[in-house]
Amino acid sequence: MKLAEMLNKQRGGPAGETHTLIADERIKDDGRLLDFTGRVHMEVVRRLGKAARPNEEQIAELAAAVADELARSENYPMSRSDQAQVVAFTIYEITGLGPITPVMSDDTVSEVMVNGPNDVYAERKGKLERVPVRFRDADHVFKVIEKIVSALGRRIDESQPMVDARLPDGSRVNAVIPPLALNGPCLTIRKFAADPFTMQDLIRFGTLTADMMRFLELCVLGRINIIIAGGTSSGKTSTLGVLSSYIPVNERIITIEDAAELQLRQPHVVRLETRPPNIEGKGTVTIRDLVRNSLRMRPDRIIVGEVRSGEALDMLQAMNTGHDGSITTGHANSPRDMLSRLETMVLMAGMDLPLRAIREQISSAIELIVHQARFRDGSRRITHICEVLGMEGDVIQTQDIYTFQESGVNSAGRTTGQFVKSGIRPRFAGKLAARGLVIPESLLT
Repeated sequence: MKLAEMLNKQRGGPAGETHTLIADERIKDDGRLLDFTGRVHMEVVRRLGKAARPNEEQIAELAAAVADELARSENYPMSRSDQAQVVAFTIYEITGLGPITPVMSDDTVSEVMVNGPNDVYAERKGKLERVPVRFRDADHVFKVIEKIVSALGRRIDESQPMVDARLPDGSRVNAVIPPLALNGPCLTIRKFAADPFTMQDLIRFGTLTADMMRFLELCVLGRINIIIAGGTSSGKTSTLGVLSSYIPVNERIITIEDAAELQLRQPHVVRLETRPPNIEGKGTVTIRDLVRNSLRMRPDRIIVGEVRSGEALDMLQAMNTGHDGSITTGHANSPRDMLSRLETMVLMAGMDLPLRAIREQISSAIELIVHQARFRDGSRRITHICEVLGMEGDVIQTQDIYTFQESGVNSAGRTTGQFVKSGIRPRFAGKLAARGLVIPESLLT
């Protein structure tokens, strides 16, 4: 029996009528009912004990029975609707992520943000909105966080009050607790798409055009080193996943991430993930460690989820020593800012290198910058596809191949503009031609 049918049965609805459980199926803003639900949950867990993993129907039947018993013993007035909510949220506590479970199951939600027990937001279609979801208290939020991280063998406590993790479906999780989080435990979950985006999806969303798509496909096939730049939540990882789908199936790919979330469909993929320190503060494995180790693993392609510090130097070294066709992402406000950030990140590696030497490394390693931005209306677009030309004096030279020119906002509040081709043929066209790949003139003009 499905959960929706079980809830309808609890409500006493007519036969054949079903109730679809969606994101607005939330427990009422009633402190007493929240506390009552917490007691039902604890008693159900106690009775289940160490029994084999129960299914939702078994939990629902036991929760309904416990709710009836507690309501009678405590003389607590409870309607059928209240009972159905208590049953649903007991299931959420045991098998899901507590009160935010129905929000997480809403396909229109891309991100969930818990700022405290009574302060929950969701991102829908690129825009934030507050959702009427409540936790009992700060400890309730903490228990949900602990449930997520403990399943991965990680920990979060006062000595380590921040953690990056992932859900079984790959969704990215970040949690911060007091004393760092002054409002109480905070939880941010970026949902993982059940079906990975394809380039056709990005075209449909207006992220880029079909010509830009074909150009990027040729760049990936031609083993051009690419960095995808952009701000937070601009869609960098989604674009990275789409570009990586063009890598031929006969190549060995090594992915390196803080929390593994990339979905690659090729058969020969090795996925590496960082490791935080243990309770003694030892055993840390950073992205930089993994990048260095990946060079000994005979990779055809190295994909780094994001460079943010000294690992940038190792990534550039890999690109400059035969591992061409590698792809990574980085935070920046523009292609030029991305180059400046790379300089800073290389310096963070602790190497006493002259600035010109760093710039030469960058200009010889990075061949293409794909810059993506999130606009005021929540839409995401690739605003620049920019070729790195090399050094001229002490300055890294670049040229735009495609740009997005914003023109304003229409009556519906949507950002308007158009993608523009520069008409310039990239210098690496010869490299592509050597691999039998020709950029059609129609893609550039």
